[in-house]
Amino acid sequence: MWIPKTHPAVYKALVALQRASSADLDPTLGELIKIRASQLNGCAYCLHMHTKDSIELGVDPLKLGLIAAWEESTGVFTDVERAVLGLTDAITRISDAGVPDEVFDAAAAILDTQTLGQVVASIAMINTWNRIAIAGNYPTGLDERSLR
Repeated sequence: MWIPKTHPAVYKALVALQRASSADLDPTLGELIKIRASQLNGCAYCLHMHTKDSIELGVDPLKLGLIAAWEESTGVFTDVERAVLGLTDAITRISDAGVPDEVFDAAAAILDTQTLGQVVASIAMINTWNRIAIAGNYPTGLDERSLR
């Protein structure tokens, strides 16, 4: 919890960037991005927060339980969700192999340009939040948003 306390201007800028990155994105899709990136990064703080948010949005708990195995979960995720989850995996693991052309092209083929940009920005933002929460040892179950 040190960034909001020690660097409030940076924190406010990150919150503004978060809002801008997801302004027109379907909230359910945004939560799937946040959960998947948080799984890959091992961020329990963000997983707890965004799983709770997804349930409040009405996402099927079975679907939430299958995000970790989205590639094998045929018939559970829509084509848009699958393209976005694939892009989330590639961008979150960008140091492994970059973002393969086929992954980006699959997302670009199914999303309009604005949505694609928001998806990429949303993936970048949750990866930033994951790093802040993990580095700051944020406790699972706390929702920092309630402290603003």
